[in-house]
Amino acid sequence: MELPIQTILGAAIPVFALLLIGLILRRTNVLTKEADVSIMKLVVRVFYPCLFLDFLIGNPAVKEAPNLLAAPLVGFLTTVAGFLAGYGIAKLIGLEKGKGLRTFAFCNGIYNYGYIPIPLIIALFGDRETLGVLLVHNVGVEVAIWTAGIILISGQFHRGTIKQLFNPPLIALLVSLMINSSGMDSEMPEPLLRLISMLGACSIPVGILLAGAAIADLLKNKGVLENFKIPVASILLRLGLLPMVFLVVAATLPGLSTELRQVILIQAAMPAGILPIVLARHYGGEASVAVKVVISTTLASVITMPLWIQFGAWFVF
Repeated sequence: MELPIQTILGAAIPVFALLLIGLILRRTNVLTKEADVSIMKLVVRVFYPCLFLDFLIGNPAVKEAPNLLAAPLVGFLTTVAGFLAGYGIAKLIGLEKGKGLRTFAFCNGIYNYGYIPIPLIIALFGDRETLGVLLVHNVGVEVAIWTAGIILISGQFHRGTIKQLFNPPLIALLVSLMINSSGMDSEMPEPLLRLISMLGACSIPVGILLAGAAIADLLKNKGVLENFKIPVASILLRLGLLPMVFLVVAATLPGLSTELRQVILIQAAMPAGILPIVLARHYGGEASVAVKVVISTTLASVITMPLWIQFGAWFVF
C-alpha cells in the first residue's frame, strides 16, 4: 500500500489544527475550565457512544470472530508492551520508584487511541470496517489501562478500577454486537440511524478541542521543559522504538485482517495520550513527569506521525 505524504498531511493537518484551536480557545478564555466537566460528560455519555453505535451496527468487519478476538488482544498486548518498555527505559535513564519511574512507564505505554486516530482512519482509509475494528481494539487498550496500568502507576491493585471498564462506550459496543448477532442491524429505522450518526459525528471535533484546551493548561506548568532526558527518552521510545515494534507485529503476525493491520499502522504513529496525566495525579504518580511525556511526544508527533504512517504503509502492506 502506498500512501503519498500529501494524503497523510491532508488527514493529519485538520487534527492538529483542531488541537491548536482548542489551545487558543482556552488561552482566550472562550473555552473555560468550568465548561470542561459538562462538555466531557456530553462527549463520554452521549457523543462517543453514538459514534460506537454508528460505526459498529451493521459493520461486517466486527461480525467476524477473528476481529472480535484479535483486535482487543492486540490493543491489550501493545499497551502492556509499552508499559514494560517504558519501565526498562526509565531505569536506563536513572529514574527511580517514587521519583517518576512508574509514571514514565505508564504514560509512554498509553498511546493516543481515540481522538487522533479516529479522524485519521476515516480520512486515510475511508471505510466503516477499519474504524469499527479500531473501536473494538480500543476495548483491549482500556482493559490494559485499568488493570496492568493502574497496578503499575500505584503499585497495587484497586478493585474499584474494574468498574471504569463498564462505561457508556463499552455498553454501546455490547449493544451493537447484540444487534448485529440478532440480525436486527438490517431492520434499524433509518431516522434513528441518522440521529445516531449526527450525534456520533460531534464526538471527535469536540473531543479534540477539549484535548487542545488540556494541552494549553499543561503548558502553564512550571518546569515542563526542564530535565530534558525525560522528553528526549519519551520521544525516542514512544515515537521511535515502539512504532517499529508495532509495525513488525502488523507485518509479520499471521491471521490479522487488513483492517486490524491498518489500525496497528495508525496506532504505531501515535503520541502518548492525555488521559494518563489525570490518572497519574489520582493514583499518586509524578504529574510533572506525565506532563513532560505527553507534551514532548505530542509536539514531536507533528513531524514524526506522517513519516511513520508513510513508512508503515509501505512496510506492512
